Amino acid sequence: MAKIEPFELYYDKYEKWFEENRYAYLSELEAVRHFIPKNSNCMEIGVGSGRFASPLKIKIGIEPSQKMRELSREKGVQTVGGVAEKLPFNNMQFDYALMVTTICFLDDIRASIKEAHRVLKLGGMIVIGFVDKESLVGEKYATNKENSVFYKMATFYSVNEIIYFLKLANFRNLKFKQTIFRDLEVIKEVEPVKKGYSEGSFVVVSAERQVNKLS
Repeated sequence: MAKIEPFELYYDKYEKWFEENRYAYLSELEAVRHFIPKNSNCMEIGVGSGRFASPLKIKIGIEPSQKMRELSREKGVQTVGGVAEKLPFNNMQFDYALMVTTICFLDDIRASIKEAHRVLKLGGMIVIGFVDKESLVGEKYATNKENSVFYKMATFYSVNEIIYFLKLANFRNLKFKQTIFRDLEVIKEVEPVKKGYSEGSFVVVSAERQVNKLS
């Protein structure tokens, strides 16, 4: 069952985070932007309130929370109801599929990445932005998750775990960007975006869809 209750009840708190952590948000946005070309045929899975899709000019999003869908539509994103494990799209429909801070809220990460593979064209790219559980911020989130209305139901992943699931779904040619190198509380300007991972708390991985092994 999709973990929508906190997003329905505390949508104002969700939106407030982006205002209070403006530079951390902008840093994450820039890291994602490296992998999403302008005017690309892209859809976002777990689009939330459209905080990433809108500035990236992503036209289509899927989101299980009704309140989040409303906020996303207000930002100009064509948002439909649904879950990552069963996308309401045709096979090989998109060039890019984006997930930002969605991975930790999925019911079934394997099924979700497999579904992304299905809706991507051959050579299409999945782009996943997430907080590395082995990072400074990731460890802090995990330690305090019971005190968070959003993260108490989250499952955090390491970079190596995400690599495993991507390769399991037959994604290849992985590339990485990272940002957020300090505690969120002390970030007062946009953080740099670097190649690779293991230093930054926020990691973005891009991977190419290969021919399905069963096809």
